Amino acid sequence: MAIPTGSGTETLHTHIFKDVDATQTLILGAQHHTYSVISLTVLCNVLDATADTFTISLIGWDSHAGVSAQTMEICRGNPQVGQTFIWNDKFSFFGFEPTGISGAFGDAAYQIALAAQGGSVAQQLSFSQTHTSDDFDVTLTYIDQDWT
Repeated sequence: MAIPTGSGTETLHTHIFKDVDATQTLILGAQHHTYSVISLTVLCNVLDATADTFTISLIGWDSHAGVSAQTMEICRGNPQVGQTFIWNDKFSFFGFEPTGISGAFGDAAYQIALAAQGGSVAQQLSFSQTHTSDDFDVTLTYIDQDWT
């Protein structure tokens, strides 16, 4: 069965990443899409050291400084071997950065430009860990709203 696409569609997605041991893109944004993350599950398979962590980051437009391609940490976890970390706080982000604005967030026009996603830089959700010898299984569930 085909997945519906096109303007106004909303689809549920799950990505599964086995044995993640390097930086991994979880969602690579598409222009005129809105992504709503529902849950993220991280199982720790191997740690180099018990203090090692994983980090979930959003790479995109920073409305505080008005700067492109900034890495903003969403959460950090330190599950031990055999333990599972579950994130089910919902959040959303746009697929692309805005265009025609600069500086810090400040008015309705700025807010509209964020939602219009007129830029040429994709935003993304990313997973990373302390050492490449660390190993995690990651499962991500999200809703993709397509406004193309």
